[in-house]
Amino acid sequence: MRITNKIMQNNSLSNINLAKVAEDHRGSQVSSGKKIVRPSDDPIVAIRSLRLRSSVTEITQYYSRNAKDADAWLKTTEDAMQQVTDVITDMIKQYDKGANEYLTSADRNIILEQLKSLQKEVYATGDADYAGRYIFTGYRTESSLMFKEDTKKTYQITEQLSASDLKTNMFVNTSYEDPNNAGTYLDLTNLKEGTQEDYAGVKEQMIDKGEYHRIRLSYKMCDENVKPAIEYMVKDAMGYTTKTVTAAREAKSTSVPSPYMNIGPNEVVYLSDTGELLLGEDIYREMSGVLDDPLTTGVNEGEIRVTYQKTEFKDGDLKPEHYFYCVAAGEDGNLDVSPGAITPPATSDDIVYNPKYLIHGEERQVIEYDVGFNQRLQVNTIAEEAFNPAVTREVDDMVQALEKIQKIENVISSLKGMLDKEEDPTKQKELQDQLDAANKAFTYEKEVVQKKFSGGLTAMQGFLNEVNVAVTSCGARGSRLELVSSRLSSQKSTFEILKSENEDVDLSEAVVQLTSAEMTYEAALKATGKIMQVNLMDFI
Repeated sequence: MRITNKIMQNNSLSNINLAKVAEDHRGSQVSSGKKIVRPSDDPIVAIRSLRLRSSVTEITQYYSRNAKDADAWLKTTEDAMQQVTDVITDMIKQYDKGANEYLTSADRNIILEQLKSLQKEVYATGDADYAGRYIFTGYRTESSLMFKEDTKKTYQITEQLSASDLKTNMFVNTSYEDPNNAGTYLDLTNLKEGTQEDYAGVKEQMIDKGEYHRIRLSYKMCDENVKPAIEYMVKDAMGYTTKTVTAAREAKSTSVPSPYMNIGPNEVVYLSDTGELLLGEDIYREMSGVLDDPLTTGVNEGEIRVTYQKTEFKDGDLKPEHYFYCVAAGEDGNLDVSPGAITPPATSDDIVYNPKYLIHGEERQVIEYDVGFNQRLQVNTIAEEAFNPAVTREVDDMVQALEKIQKIENVISSLKGMLDKEEDPTKQKELQDQLDAANKAFTYEKEVVQKKFSGGLTAMQGFLNEVNVAVTSCGARGSRLELVSSRLSSQKSTFEILKSENEDVDLSEAVVQLTSAEMTYEAALKATGKIMQVNLMDFI
């Protein structure tokens, strides 16, 4: 084959270009620090790089964002619950003091004021938030746990209880029928100086005590015009059937004669001011026997549902939608939804909250974070786990008992003062009878207060245990998150090393190769220069 000058020129230019390309490639590696500039440089490295980069990005999302966000949520939750623990612990101390049977009137008054103060602090941290989201309100992170101000809004509330929520309490009956005026009832605790003549017929034997059975609702000051309905299951030869009992009458706890006495065996009395349902003996026994059948699934035969209505809420009251299946009335203020309905009628603007709560075994509102590959972690604690409405209701009971014994003490003090000043023997006899009756009521009421302190101590310890369980659960999730974060950190380092080994160039080696490419390019230029010096024309 004949080699011409043109061929030599073309070959030289081609070689110069290849040397230049090689020098450019090595220069790009040194300047970028990467093995390849475009996928076509090395498809295998490019594909592996994309996969490793995707893994690093995903782990970075888990480790640097999700895990840190979850950790902050859990720590905020734990701090908030710690304050609840402190408040309930202080309450337990007050109940422990109250269980001392040698308390003076001053001691009881101090305990009363302390309990009232602590009662206001129980839910103080319930509206704790993280990044603008309330942490105890389930999916409704935009809604506060408590009402921020006095609110008038009608709710139809369904509480899901069990036989363990039925309680038997003692009550001192200080009301009696006036023997001098048949059909007229008086309450000894209302006696004041100037009204003692109205109580002239009272005798010591007219004061008595007794027991009553009740269901205590989560709210007091409920609506009077709507009587609550109780639903529970009873078993007969045909199986389980649902029984509904409606309150027969409504009364106030301060009514005279006392609604706590003389309750019919099949009667339910509704006390709207204290949020109590007083149960007759037969109904109480029937409901006490309501138990869940372990042989059935998907149904809780031991559930007792109480549906009632409340419209007036005070600043600091818990919102029902965070605890119960309930229906909130629309703008017209009327409820159009029947109990147990999943959705309101098409023409209604009522809002139905938590219909799934009526399904046995249905999971409550759980918020989870993706914290790893196929790993999800619950970060929220729902309100009922840490802020049990029964805490303040237990204090309500204690305050009610302490205020009543305080009233009786005031009556005794007044009677003693009047007796010291009275000179008429007949009047003295009447005052002494009243004083004897008041002393008997005071003795009985002290017994009631002692039992309430003892029972309340047990109840408060139970509430504290519930919060401690919630704190422990939160801490356990935090510990799990720490393990996951540690593993993510290790994985992140491993994948970053693999990514670097796959796509990052060895700088020292790249510099050597660049220098070699530069020398090759310069040699190509020199060789071409020598070749091109002589051509055919020089010999013609």
